[in-house]
Amino acid sequence: MIVWLNGAFGAGKTTAAYELLDLLPGSTLFDPEVIGAGLRGMLPKEHLGRISDIQELRSWRRLVVDTAAALLTEIPGPLITPMTLLRREYRDEMFGAFAARRIPVRHLLLHAEETALRERIAARATTDGASTRAWCLGHLPPYQAALPWITAEAHTVNTTYLTPRRTAERLAEAIRAGEGAVDIVQTPEPKAETVAAGVLLFDDRDRVLLVDPTYKPGWEFPGGIVERGEAPSTAGVREVFEELGLRLTGEPSLLVVDWEPPRPPAFGGMRLLFDGGRLAADEAAALLLPSAELRGWRFVTEEEAAGLLPPNRLERLRCALHARRLGHPLYLEAGVPTGTGNLLR
Repeated sequence: MIVWLNGAFGAGKTTAAYELLDLLPGSTLFDPEVIGAGLRGMLPKEHLGRISDIQELRSWRRLVVDTAAALLTEIPGPLITPMTLLRREYRDEMFGAFAARRIPVRHLLLHAEETALRERIAARATTDGASTRAWCLGHLPPYQAALPWITAEAHTVNTTYLTPRRTAERLAEAIRAGEGAVDIVQTPEPKAETVAAGVLLFDDRDRVLLVDPTYKPGWEFPGGIVERGEAPSTAGVREVFEELGLRLTGEPSLLVVDWEPPRPPAFGGMRLLFDGGRLAADEAAALLLPSAELRGWRFVTEEEAAGLLPPNRLERLRCALHARRLGHPLYLEAGVPTGTGNLLR
């Protein structure tokens, strides 16, 4: 199990983590800062100069998960992880990867009033220097902006007037009570190429429906991995029902087949998009979301989708919308149509 202690700089995460080691038998401190230090020592300065925070590196996020998983093969756990995590897309990526490895996560927020945080940061600056104080203070506005999503998920312990020991006792009580459990349903990471089927659903303005997964960054089409022996169109219909509670009638028509090349550590595979047709207003109003998989949905224009979808899925969507206008499916490789009959016009 991962006990993720979130919070602003000065909330007392690290001191509480050390106290918590005494209260949770078998626990070990897992500090992702060590991974960051290693990457800073290995990556070229030019590369590091393009980022403002080590968490921006996908290698850091993946190594945090892989290292934690490796540690849990050696020791019983839990791993106590004091680490500020303010960007929700990073939370989705890492906590989703933990879920794929069947590693449960407890998300706990150590929150202190801003006055207390500023006092603690100022006291820390006497030993760490003015630059550290400025850096920590600069993260207070992002912390305040992230509070709504963090408090909606994590169990909060207010540390404003607590000693580190009392904070750890409150945390231990919460963990034993099952507080802060991150409820994510995620299939294991693939070990070979996969076939995935997505379904595009439209409203009366021809906007396309996208969903916001809890287990990975960015938005997505309704759909998922095709199971062994399952037809792709059947898989798409099944996923729409499982994710949205919507039973599609009739056979969805194929829009694109896209071969996604392997980009280690991802294996790639075939990606299909189907046309699920238009939803009436009452059908859209009745959509249901499984909170363990999806936190939201919305109808978007192609332009709005550009700000939500990763580049490869955006190109796939654009080709699918073009195929819908043409009236016949397109074959793509790495998001690019191939063959004279597939040229975008």
